[in-house]
Amino acid sequence: MSKKKKHSPLPVLAEGSILVDTHCHLDMLADGGRDAGQVIDRAFAAGVRSIITIGIDIQTSRRALEFAKKNSGVFAAVGVHPHHAGEVNGKTLAELKEMARDERVVAYGEIGIDTVKDHAPLVVQEKAFISQLLLARELGLPVVVHNREAHAEIHGLLKQHGPLPAGGVIHCFSGDGEMALKFVELGFYISIPGVVTFNKAEMLQEAVRAVPLSALLIETDAPFLAPVPFRGKTNEPAYSLYTAQKIAELKGLSLDEVARATTANAAKLFGISV
Repeated sequence: MSKKKKHSPLPVLAEGSILVDTHCHLDMLADGGRDAGQVIDRAFAAGVRSIITIGIDIQTSRRALEFAKKNSGVFAAVGVHPHHAGEVNGKTLAELKEMARDERVVAYGEIGIDTVKDHAPLVVQEKAFISQLLLARELGLPVVVHNREAHAEIHGLLKQHGPLPAGGVIHCFSGDGEMALKFVELGFYISIPGVVTFNKAEMLQEAVRAVPLSALLIETDAPFLAPVPFRGKTNEPAYSLYTAQKIAELKGLSLDEVARATTANAAKLFGISV
């Protein structure tokens, strides 16, 4: 009989230290069979005391807001993902604008460009991205940017249609250090997912070393991209501790130094009390 594999224990934060999961999808976790309430409880018990759950279309944006209204410590972002760029029109933007007025909405997104999945033509994605950037600026909300193999395109559009006074974050960053610093120069934060714990994620690890701690955020993108030791399994906000631990290792800092800095960054960008 084979023995059940033991995972390394969840890193432990010092008393008074907390983390923020700046990007997850509680609705997808619930749809996948996880009890969202229990997911939130596990996160809070581990020291992840704030969670931003993200919309990718009208329906999921509405659900994100519902989770935020029902759970202290949970906040919402609303917007239309590039996979659904063809759905962006005047009616959609009006609905999102109305949702975004709620005090539990702290960001606009996720929006951006994805040249890998290619669910919508690039010109359609760019049009949807620009219209939502302009709406976010009107609303005074930071933007959550989906950038998949579209570094140059997104950087160019952010530069062209900026500055964005409320700033934003490049979610689930996948570029190199040089590209990361170009986004930082535009006033954006770089969000690090659990991928950074993978053995072959040298480029992302190099980006973490290059970017100042003052410009880093931590996310899970749950239920996707679970860090080692849960790679390939369902991710959840509590696992952001593994990502924070890896960032600490890469930068030669303590886990609590990374927790304090990234939590302060999240509080500043999203205007949340932590």
